[in-house]
Amino acid sequence: MRYFNTAGPCNAQDHYMLSPVERLPELRRLIDQKAYFVVHAPRQVGKTTLMLTLARQLTEEGRYAAVLLSLEVGAAFNTDPDRAEVAILGAWQVDSRVWLPPALGLPALEANAPAGQRLLSALTTWAQTCPRPLVLFLDEIDSLENETLVSVLRQLRHGYRNRPQAFPWSLALIGMRDVRDYKVAAGGSDRLHTASPFNIKMRSLTLGNFTQDEVAQLYRQHTTETGQVFTDEAVAYAYDLTAGQPWLVNALAKVCVEELVEDTGQTITRDDIEAAKWVLIERQDTHLDSLAERLREPRVRNLIAPMLAGDLPGDLPDDDRRYVLDLGLVRRNPDTGVLEVANPVYREVLPRVLSGGVQDALPRLEPVWLDGEGRLVPEKLLEAFLGFWRQHGEPLLRGVAYHEIAPHIVLMAYLQRVENGGGRVTREYAIGSGRMDVCLRYGGVTVGIELKVWREGAGDPEAEGLEQLERYLAGLAAGAVGWLVIFDRRAGQPPVAERTRAYRAVTPGGRTVTVVRA
Repeated sequence: MRYFNTAGPCNAQDHYMLSPVERLPELRRLIDQKAYFVVHAPRQVGKTTLMLTLARQLTEEGRYAAVLLSLEVGAAFNTDPDRAEVAILGAWQVDSRVWLPPALGLPALEANAPAGQRLLSALTTWAQTCPRPLVLFLDEIDSLENETLVSVLRQLRHGYRNRPQAFPWSLALIGMRDVRDYKVAAGGSDRLHTASPFNIKMRSLTLGNFTQDEVAQLYRQHTTETGQVFTDEAVAYAYDLTAGQPWLVNALAKVCVEELVEDTGQTITRDDIEAAKWVLIERQDTHLDSLAERLREPRVRNLIAPMLAGDLPGDLPDDDRRYVLDLGLVRRNPDTGVLEVANPVYREVLPRVLSGGVQDALPRLEPVWLDGEGRLVPEKLLEAFLGFWRQHGEPLLRGVAYHEIAPHIVLMAYLQRVENGGGRVTREYAIGSGRMDVCLRYGGVTVGIELKVWREGAGDPEAEGLEQLERYLAGLAAGAVGWLVIFDRRAGQPPVAERTRAYRAVTPGGRTVTVVRA
């Protein structure tokens, strides 16, 4: 029986999957035109599955000898192109034997091919001896860097003019980024910035996410095989949570059918998708963990930090914005064009990862905010937080890498401890909104929290914050408790322990809320 795949390429024998070739139908035309091109997309959206499937189809049809080959083994030698060439060609010989008939595979390597020309020599010989036009898809190109990357690209460019008799008929570079963003250490830059030394590309194509209809098609395959139905609401919610990101689409369904609702006689509902979401967020499987690791990179931090705070990112280079887009961490809102976190699942994962180090550094917190029956008492929670902030806020702030949003991260780490006792924390934030909204739900109690920062040279944000809190509370459960937390980051302020205080205020809509000055 097939299953939802979340590890490695998909195959139709084992996995539920959509037709990958239909996701980029223009590839065949490019190949027929002898094109050299680029396919780039974030990790785990289906690039390898697509190119493996297309290569197999092209070869089976009998016109081409097509194969997907990886460059990743060369990444161990990014400053030694000579050793990288040897490693790459060794891996190519193995893979060509696996995926191609013997008469079409990579021939024996020339023993005395000069360093810096081994790939050029091998591909020239392969194209000359292969009885069919040779089509190569080179995966993991952006795992290469520095001298090794430049050497590989230059050899491909040099051989391009000899195609198709003495070099591959068509060739694609497959990776997360376009050519201009490949990493090199030369000329004071860490990226190529232009297509050179691969200015022979005809097109750069991006593999997109699933549409809602495609999510429905994928889930129906499970229904066809097992009889277990995903309701229309469940499918729509899965799409909303993931924005169609293929790994997440599969992961949500996999958790539902293999962990939460194993009885195929039971229907998968919207509530099941919601429960699966939290399983993924709290477990942080490999895909989510690898994305979170990118948060350490300065180019990522320079965009994500102001996004979390609701600020504008400032004058970031276009390449940096494109880089974070290519990683799949953010997207442009299809209606407004504004950058936002790519999907609601990532929106929860990112701040949790950033607050993880602070959580580890927190002292033991007794749940004094609960009454004798285990119910949350907002007044006790507020009192506990104020005491915690006065005692531990200053030293914890100094240890946060994202110093621009350090107060947000410390507060979120604190709320995570509250959540671990049986609550649920969700967040909303966006570039230019000037705030972060945090919602704590614990049993039947809901606390809506508006986070604002008072920065140097700006006016007191309380009035604006009360308006924003009013709008936020209007979308929460009736009777939700409201806090406006203002972090004062201006220079020359008294110590945190002295300036932290709380008082009552009234929103423009007449709601009584608590303002926290910290």
